[in-house]
Amino acid sequence: MSLSTNYTVRAVHCDHRASDEEVYEALRRATKPLMRSWEPLERARKIVIKPNMRFNPEHVAYFEGRRRELVDDAALRATLRLLRERTSAQLTVIDDAMMPRQSEESPYPVDVNYVPILEAFGVQFVNASDPPLVWRDVPGGGAMFARYQINTHLAEADAVVSLAKMKSHAYMGVTLCLKNLFGFPPMMPHGKPRTYFHHLIRLSYVLPDLGMLTKPCLNIVEGLTGQSVREWGGEGRICDTLIAGDHPVATDACGTWLMGHDPASDWPTPPFRRDRNALLVAAEHGFGTVDINEIDFETEVTRPLATFDSKETDADEMVLSWRRTACEQGLFYRDHQKELVSRYAGEYIFLQDGEVVWHGPDPHRLGSRRELSGAKKDSALWMKFVDPDDVEGEHFEVYEEVLKGLG
Repeated sequence: MSLSTNYTVRAVHCDHRASDEEVYEALRRATKPLMRSWEPLERARKIVIKPNMRFNPEHVAYFEGRRRELVDDAALRATLRLLRERTSAQLTVIDDAMMPRQSEESPYPVDVNYVPILEAFGVQFVNASDPPLVWRDVPGGGAMFARYQINTHLAEADAVVSLAKMKSHAYMGVTLCLKNLFGFPPMMPHGKPRTYFHHLIRLSYVLPDLGMLTKPCLNIVEGLTGQSVREWGGEGRICDTLIAGDHPVATDACGTWLMGHDPASDWPTPPFRRDRNALLVAAEHGFGTVDINEIDFETEVTRPLATFDSKETDADEMVLSWRRTACEQGLFYRDHQKELVSRYAGEYIFLQDGEVVWHGPDPHRLGSRRELSGAKKDSALWMKFVDPDDVEGEHFEVYEEVLKGLG
């Protein structure tokens, strides 16, 4: 359907066996109507691109000739070609690379497996976890935290592009353009451990925060092929499509719909088996929409593109117990914050049933929380950095709201 709305999304057909030139032409067709994307991009002096591609090159999986779990090379080449043709901005790719540099002379970590493409288009790479870093407030106060630490290159960007793969996600149900932004927060030693934000309850609210903070104006889903079941080690799917939109939530709502899901559904409705639908949370906070009727959405492909669903990793009763007890520990911290700060300031703590079961400066290599939880397998471990200044400004009312929703 086509109408006057605040959001425009296009899904075009592109065969998964297409040549690079055909992929480029399909993406150009999908992005051409996106005036709210191109206006800020063409004005920009600095553009940041976040592709979902970073991974150990020895473990990159392929399906039907395309990257199965990651954005395919052809989609990155097409995106950079379009940006080079329509902008004169400095282009920078930012991601949270986890591996060491390829050599002492190389600026690229080992897991940046698309270096030849960056060099061909003269694009700089920046590790999101490298300093200098700055704190930035989330517009409107944020859903989970009031502010986040980000790389200065991202803070100084005039426009952001999210380039995502069409995949199911074991925790979030789907992973598209909004979930792709999870690569922006810096990790240890300069930031927080990945699991701090990738946490039961938190993640569904952190992702809308990252969207509101970075506001990607061009959002692309590479669906030449996709992956069902989970984000890593899932099952390949042929989808034959590229999706582009001017807002991450609206784009993902259309992508979720094309995957055969209701983008307005929520936990515990599949595929949102484990946590809340981050797209719906974002819409509830005034960032985007999950109502397809509110989007200028035109598609050359029909739903469902393939069969998609998330993996049921744990029994419903266990997930319910974890969600309840995680909220209870968050509220315990709020109510005992003064006492905990006096004992554990500057450390990370794990709370379980009102007790600190671990504390220290680096929880990075603790291993599985299932093991750390001991005999209390149905009681969640809740992680918190004990900051006397409370710089991040966690919204503990989220835990109250979720508890109410659990009945």
